[in-house]
Amino acid sequence: MPIRVLPDEVASAIAAGEVVERPASVVKELVENAIDAGARRIEISVEGGGQRLIEVADDGAGIAAQDVELAVERHATSKLAVRDDLFDIRTLGFRGEALASIAAVSRFELISRARDEDVGRRLVVESSGGRQIHAEGAPPGTLVRVRDLFYNVPARRKFLKTEATERRRIQDLVVRYALTYPAIAFQLTIDGRPSLQTDGLGDRRAVLAELLGSEQAQQMIVLPEAEGPPSVAGYVGPPSLHRSNRGQLTFFVNGRWVQDGSLSAAVHQAYQGLLMVGRYPLAVLFIELPPAVVDVNVHPAKSEVRFQDPSGVFSLVQRVVRATLLREAPPPEFAWEPGWGGEPGTPGLAWAQRDLAELDAPDRSAGLLPAEPRNADMPLLRAVGQVGTAYLVAEGPDGLYLIDQHAAHERVLFERFMRAQREGKLESQRLLAPVVVELGAAAASVLEERLPLLAELGFEVEPFGPGSFQVRAIPSLLDRLSPERALHTVVEDFEEDETPLAAEAEALIAARVCKRAAVRAGTVLSLEEQRQLVRDLEACASPRTCPHGRPTMIHLSVESLERQFGRKG
Repeated sequence: MPIRVLPDEVASAIAAGEVVERPASVVKELVENAIDAGARRIEISVEGGGQRLIEVADDGAGIAAQDVELAVERHATSKLAVRDDLFDIRTLGFRGEALASIAAVSRFELISRARDEDVGRRLVVESSGGRQIHAEGAPPGTLVRVRDLFYNVPARRKFLKTEATERRRIQDLVVRYALTYPAIAFQLTIDGRPSLQTDGLGDRRAVLAELLGSEQAQQMIVLPEAEGPPSVAGYVGPPSLHRSNRGQLTFFVNGRWVQDGSLSAAVHQAYQGLLMVGRYPLAVLFIELPPAVVDVNVHPAKSEVRFQDPSGVFSLVQRVVRATLLREAPPPEFAWEPGWGGEPGTPGLAWAQRDLAELDAPDRSAGLLPAEPRNADMPLLRAVGQVGTAYLVAEGPDGLYLIDQHAAHERVLFERFMRAQREGKLESQRLLAPVVVELGAAAASVLEERLPLLAELGFEVEPFGPGSFQVRAIPSLLDRLSPERALHTVVEDFEEDETPLAAEAEALIAARVCKRAAVRAGTVLSLEEQRQLVRDLEACASPRTCPHGRPTMIHLSVESLERQFGRKG
């Protein structure tokens, strides 16, 4: 086939595909332009998950009248002049591609007025590629209005997630930039409803509450201030705060939000020995380095950087975070509570102290769950003791069984919970007084979408202001689980792209809530409680795994024991 030069509109669409991946990409580019322009206030409005409308207004320096039309040309920028400037970048934007790329895939409008000019300019980029520009009265600063994103690239629209997911990504992005630039007042409005508003007074802790929720934000540990660059500042969570993924690891390098696997690994290594396997910490880190040692010209979206000395940066982050944790992270809290088996003064996790016998008491289960026979697939077991305050030892007809008490209790609670819900017998326990729970902006959005599902599972939860929810009732089977932990459990482990079917989401939420409610490792059980748990496990439909697929028991056959003791060759 002959080689040809691509038409301008095709080249622009290709360039736009690299820069504008989704609605959040548009918000990111426009917010970064506003920050570079010295804005003290940035207002963002979004409709339809950003596909219908994105509007970003700032009170920055504005664009001079003669430059307004030039601003949407490809590779037009005020931030670079010569090649050497690439090695000393001190602004968030520098490529000169953002506005041109956005205008190529949307119905684009820009209104701007420089501070030293009396009248602004309004620029409209038409779908045919033409432009209209005329004078217009406007306050100092810039307003960019993006309508019908990807209207002329329908294939790109097909790859977008749901409106709710795209909305959460925008929320997440704006909160993180508000956290990095606390001296700028941010206002985010989604579908006509205020979602985020910061005062621009420089209080990062207040903005952190928007990201994590006030309860968890208060637990975050502040890294000590250090002179630099190089320096690392920000917040890290105590080991008691953790997630099942790296979604709450946030890094800003020289004020730029980046995604970097080596930085994540450095933080995770700093928590070595402090977190369970498969769990990840929370951290918001602001890393300052000399511009000359950071290459930001790696990807058109500017979300990746390359360090001149990656091992040195890794070591710096790991060392600062580790030292802070060892110095300030509080040890796990243990409580001494009687009535849990064993002698008075037996240690156990206070919030997890649950009386297994009480769960099976007639006054709690009568009329709720019918008695079921023992599962025929399970051998008849006899509990004989507990090992390491985590595993039950049981004797069976064909050998020895070690039972994980936490996983076993998870399975018991989950099957009771789902059976009661399926049979329409799931009762709710009303709280004596409603409990108000505050969540971060993104978590609040996730929870709000799942309120109807929570109602089906026995929760009574209603919105109570931005980021706040009022809990009036929880399922009776889980009435020992605090409402705060129940709601955090519903949202904390969900991936932003996770869109399970209703039945799958129902089981997933139930499994996670039951996991938090189950008796923990480290809790001493009396012999009667051990026996009761074994009987409950025997009655389960799937007794050999917990709801998450982890085994509840390990079997040591008589034959293997005989071989270990040398009775058989």
